[in-house]
Amino acid sequence: MRVLIADDLELLRDALRSYLEAEAGFVVETVADLPQALDRIAAAEAAALPFDLVVLDYGMPGMDGYRGLEQAIAASAGRPVALMSGVAPPGVAEKVLTAGAAGYLPKTQPARSLVNAIRFMAAGEVYMPFDLHRPSRAVEAAPSGLSPRELEVLAGLCAGHANEEIARELNLREPTIKLHVKTICRKLDAKNRTHAAMIARERALC
Repeated sequence: MRVLIADDLELLRDALRSYLEAEAGFVVETVADLPQALDRIAAAEAAALPFDLVVLDYGMPGMDGYRGLEQAIAASAGRPVALMSGVAPPGVAEKVLTAGAAGYLPKTQPARSLVNAIRFMAAGEVYMPFDLHRPSRAVEAAPSGLSPRELEVLAGLCAGHANEEIARELNLREPTIKLHVKTICRKLDAKNRTHAAMIARERALC
């Protein structure tokens, strides 16, 4: 997977590159601002070696809020572009998805979660942090028969989170999450957690 990381903090760029290149199959390039990112995207497209994912820092030079994101999406010819920030701007989930981005990455996430999210988006999926789109506990059970707690767990599955991450977000034990996943699969008639997430997206459950 070819990934472009654009961030004005050299330390963060180098750290992300190291984490990703330690994983098999990643080729990573880094730049420090939006103009450089747009140049690299254009050069990669011209060389027929496009990036599988471009990750942009929300606050780096040239971004101008979400305008930079929209420019990068247009330059990437339909390939995934994601936004990254240390602090989530107000309404980030809705604005990022409306712009057509592949998702949003908080810089506060553990390195392993960042790598998993990047791999997830590079594969063509949409990623949002669990707590930015988690259903309210007051929501009533969906027509599928899922309980409010099962909807919360399902949101984690749709976001590509592991059981351990979902357990941490919901302040539950991992065996409890495994039980919920098993029940969700049964209620949705899904073969596994990935199939459950696919069914949930088709039914607009997450």
